[in-house]
Amino acid sequence: MHSLCLGGIMPHRPGLLVLDVGTGGGFPGIPLAIAFPNIHFTLVDSIGKKIKVVQAIVDALGLTNVTALHARAESVQGPFDVVVTRAVASAATLRSWVRHGWSKNPNAAIYALKGGDLHEELSGIKAKLFPISDVLSGEFYETKYVVRIPAK
Repeated sequence: MHSLCLGGIMPHRPGLLVLDVGTGGGFPGIPLAIAFPNIHFTLVDSIGKKIKVVQAIVDALGLTNVTALHARAESVQGPFDVVVTRAVASAATLRSWVRHGWSKNPNAAIYALKGGDLHEELSGIKAKLFPISDVLSGEFYETKYVVRIPAK
């Protein structure tokens, strides 16, 4: 459910190209790919065994809108309209990793699942916070957000 919160905030028009940075076991990319079959997701992780598991899940589910890559985010070629991630790195680091891969979409952005006090991390960045507690109840979600970080 945590991963799917991104789907209510990020754009989801058919043909959108989404990069999931640091996908780990396929989160948030796989749940989003299931929910939005008309969007293409590229799931990237630098740890090969994680991507092998992701590929096995993708194959088992028959997801045709997912590409799994064993690579570092900064080496992945775009274009991408949206980047999603789950607490992988700071906002500034994320921007630096994907700075070369953006499409010409003027609304291109990073949508990051993050928690805690984000004031210092987002200082100087025109980010917008969407509290997950508005959608999901429970103590765990009280300090969790979807953070929209403009591409540029």
